[in-house]
Amino acid sequence: MIFEAIISPEFLNATLRATTPILFAALASAVASKSGITNMALEGIMLFSALFGVIFSAAFQSAWMGLLVTMIIGGFIGFFLAFFVLRLKTDEILAAIAINLIANGATILILLAVSGDRGVSSSIQSLQIPRIPIPVIENIPFLGRVISNQNILTYISLIMVVVVHMFLYKTPLGLRIRAVGENKDAAESVGISSKKVKYISLIISGVLASIGGFFLSGGYLTYFTTGMSAGRGFIALAAASMGGNTPIGAFLVSILFGAAQAFANILQLGSWPYELIQMLPYFATLLGLGIYSYIRMKKRQRLTGK
Repeated sequence: MIFEAIISPEFLNATLRATTPILFAALASAVASKSGITNMALEGIMLFSALFGVIFSAAFQSAWMGLLVTMIIGGFIGFFLAFFVLRLKTDEILAAIAINLIANGATILILLAVSGDRGVSSSIQSLQIPRIPIPVIENIPFLGRVISNQNILTYISLIMVVVVHMFLYKTPLGLRIRAVGENKDAAESVGISSKKVKYISLIISGVLASIGGFFLSGGYLTYFTTGMSAGRGFIALAAASMGGNTPIGAFLVSILFGAAQAFANILQLGSWPYELIQMLPYFATLLGLGIYSYIRMKKRQRLTGK
């Protein structure tokens, strides 16, 4: 029965849906990493974005306006992280952990202050980015059930893989970002401001991560719950790293983690222990990182002869 469920179009459809927030965050991680900074604040950015997406989509009675404001907030958090790391010389990992910890508590406080709700934004009438059927494709057997009628942000996430790839490898700014990440001193010797490039990279990273966070409460679900990012920011970091911090690599690994999440949802329909099912996506992340690290170690041994 499980095997039949895995090969069904509904499972593949759910995989694309579960991949969407991870993919946005993985692209965010890839952009930041190319500039030489690890953006470990993705979890906090996604959590803030999920909450503010609900609040502002309800305030403006427009899901798209909610998304726009959320992207601005995500970019600001990216700028905030860059300011502490580049201007105040704070350790980038500690600064990111601080943002993640603040997000865990602040989202609960803000939700309570805005709506009086505890845990779930039940009294906030937020709006959702709609799903859309794709003409012609929706009539194709199997494929139509997989691809068509997805949330618009799911299609945008797939498009963003190409956009970010073109941005990093085909534009002057993308070249500067990669140059700064590979050799900051060499980049500065030809007149490139490494600080400015890193500021831009982290702002872009924050914007991308915020879209993934908004999807959780404005696409995947229609409300905010405390802690709803549920480690997806960290999973995205692993996906980007395993994908070589390239957009296409991040996409391929994100699909694997999305499939693990979709598989966990299938198991919830059976008699499997709930705690074991909830652990599955994180176990898949650890397993993937272990395999990736082992392959890198063997490759390094072959190159060095040790």
